[in-house]
Amino acid sequence: MTRRRAIRNLIVAGAASSLPRLAAASLAGDPQDYVIRSEVRLVLLDVSVKDRNHGFVAGLSKDNFAVFEDSVRQPITVFANDDLPVTVGILVDSSRSMTPKRADVIAAAETFIEESNPRDEVFVLNFNDTVKRGLPEQVPFSGDVKQLRAALYRGIPEGRTALYDALVAGLDHLETGRRDKKTLVAISDGGDTASRHTRREALDRIERSVATIYTVGLFNAGDQDQDPGILTRVASISGGAAYFPANPSRMIAVCRGIAKDIRTRYTIGYVPQPGNGAERLRHIRVRVSAAGHPRLMARTRTSYRYVSVENTSSR
Repeated sequence: MTRRRAIRNLIVAGAASSLPRLAAASLAGDPQDYVIRSEVRLVLLDVSVKDRNHGFVAGLSKDNFAVFEDSVRQPITVFANDDLPVTVGILVDSSRSMTPKRADVIAAAETFIEESNPRDEVFVLNFNDTVKRGLPEQVPFSGDVKQLRAALYRGIPEGRTALYDALVAGLDHLETGRRDKKTLVAISDGGDTASRHTRREALDRIERSVATIYTVGLFNAGDQDQDPGILTRVASISGGAAYFPANPSRMIAVCRGIAKDIRTRYTIGYVPQPGNGAERLRHIRVRVSAAGHPRLMARTRTSYRYVSVENTSSR
């Protein structure tokens, strides 16, 4: 059995999310579409490793990592360091204030698409007062650069900023993707001013999600709507990173770095201890060390919401 198939047989549904009771397997057709019935829970982590000079570190093995949940070390049951394709959503703020930054944002998003794994399945959501799909309705995902470029240009700068709605809609759409690894890249120049969802609802959704989220904040000096705290919080919870370039022209370098980060992340999984029937937040820490690499730094999801099988099956 290949390592990729072994991971698929264990993963089934998610990064840093306790798995619910799963549907019966259907092995016919596209092997990426099947689901395996299992009572096993798995916490699956995307882990980025950098050295003290902030360079990406490749070639590490399972023995270089230690995973702790609520300060208790967990046996690693899944490990991979391949450049696996991902399902990725690009969330682009199309509020009126983004008008002067629009060309730089689109150029940076195009760079991200071009630098990503060509087997990624990608979608675009443009958001202002509402959230709108960039791709045609009958095209949920695409790997075509021209089609994705057109999706970016469909955002018309106007109105306010529904950031929380965009995050929730992005996470919902990610779940329909076929790749095991899920990622969002959210680009905005302000805090939320228009969402139907609350901040707490958006954060709760992130804690339950399978996604790693990268955020990019483009803030104007003195802008009262800016909220770098929420972008940092979203990235920290999910194991991504928050970027705040000094000006829009730095966006291309930022998005190129995000694409590289996604392609060099390690996949680490473990089976968590069962709960007592209560739903609660569990905290994660990953430690990494390797000979010849002093002061390695691992970045991954910091917490996830554990939901017991009993609670899941009763809903």
